[in-house]
Amino acid sequence: VQLQASGGGLVQPGGSLRLSCVVPGSTWHGYTIGWFRQAPGKEREGVSCIRQSDGNTKYADSARGRFTISRDNAKRTVYLQMNRLQPEDTAVYYCAVATRSLIKSSMFATQYYDYWGQGTLVTVSS
Repeated sequence: VQLQASGGGLVQPGGSLRLSCVVPGSTWHGYTIGWFRQAPGKEREGVSCIRQSDGNTKYADSARGRFTISRDNAKRTVYLQMNRLQPEDTAVYYCAVATRSLIKSSMFATQYYDYWGQGTLVTVSS
């Protein structure tokens, strides 16, 4: 599974971006799809995840209320709408696929994800 993440760029504080991740293949409903990010010098961290079987979502505290994860089943695409971006959101954002339905407590555990996209850089700066 080769994931295609896009939508990163340079944005001013308070601005918005929408990231997209296309998930190819025929098996989709049993997946968990996550957005992670890694800032320079920091570990990769979970931002938001969605469980395809029931649409259950999870957000990091830093993302809740500002970011929204959504999906378009017809396009096999998962989106991360990011609003009110701040400089601390600057990072490389990765989408990842776990080929199973993860329980919420496991959704941000990177070891459960089987495939990773190439990353898209988000820079929040004035």
